[in-house]
Amino acid sequence: MAARILITTDYLQPGDTVDQLLRERGLEPVYSPFRGPRTLEERRSLFDGISGAILASEPVTADMLTGAASLRVIARSGVGYDSIDVQAAVEQGIRVCNAPGTNHHSVAELTIGLIIMAARRLAEVTSAVRQGRWPREAGHELRGSTLGIIGFGPSGRATASLGIALGMTVLVSTAHPDHESGAVHFTDLDTVIRQADYLSLHTRGGQGAGTLIDASRMQAMKPSAVLINTARGSLVDEAALATALSDGTIAGAALDVLESEPLPGGSPLRGLGNALITSHLAGQTVEARARAGLAAAHAVIDVLENREPAHPVDR
Repeated sequence: MAARILITTDYLQPGDTVDQLLRERGLEPVYSPFRGPRTLEERRSLFDGISGAILASEPVTADMLTGAASLRVIARSGVGYDSIDVQAAVEQGIRVCNAPGTNHHSVAELTIGLIIMAARRLAEVTSAVRQGRWPREAGHELRGSTLGIIGFGPSGRATASLGIALGMTVLVSTAHPDHESGAVHFTDLDTVIRQADYLSLHTRGGQGAGTLIDASRMQAMKPSAVLINTARGSLVDEAALATALSDGTIAGAALDVLESEPLPGGSPLRGLGNALITSHLAGQTVEARARAGLAAAHAVIDVLENREPAHPVDR
């Protein structure tokens, strides 16, 4: 009997290149797209009879893995893996992999797009035009402004390059500075937060890592600053952010990731004109999806064929 491979990533479908690759290796893809929270029963049975899994960013908890007797590998079709209880997987002998280097250009491009939208107030303008108005308020040029970046992995580097190309001064806070990165200026976290006109997050969250941008750090930002988060929803205190946006502590925010997705109906961020929110789209380009899906599939194949995967996060 062919080993069954669970696929929950909603853009991977029967007949695509990932499906074909798995079937060529004698594996049987099983599709259960993640489109929101599953019931308790669905969560408990998700990995029944499954040998490998290619997952979207849904939570994988210890209790879900307890009965996963045949599961040998979980591969994220993306970079983030803080939704997976990696320690529980390790204890069960389950390998955990991700797909770095597959979507950083997509993330960087959306990051800059969000910055431009905020600088030129494009969301408000287009909405007003649809309503029959013709607003002519002045926005801001990016050239000469300061782009603060927290984290200097692939997406942080790609965003820095685009910022430099636009004539921005780029300040970076990272534990791993690369002093050969041309016009990038490396400095401490507090300086980046204090001096940035646009503060963009590109660092990893993690289990127990806590909130990075809380009320006190928002107070340290310029009143004219905009916060951009395309990394992890857990990095930002959303209640504090709603307050900061409402009382003018900072000028705006552009969020592609949230603590809870989709954005809950009762979120204090709803209805704020200076909060631009997108639906976790940063890595969702045709090109990035193709690379990420294939990287996850190769990770599953490698583990099931007793080879070391290219990008393990469990060791």
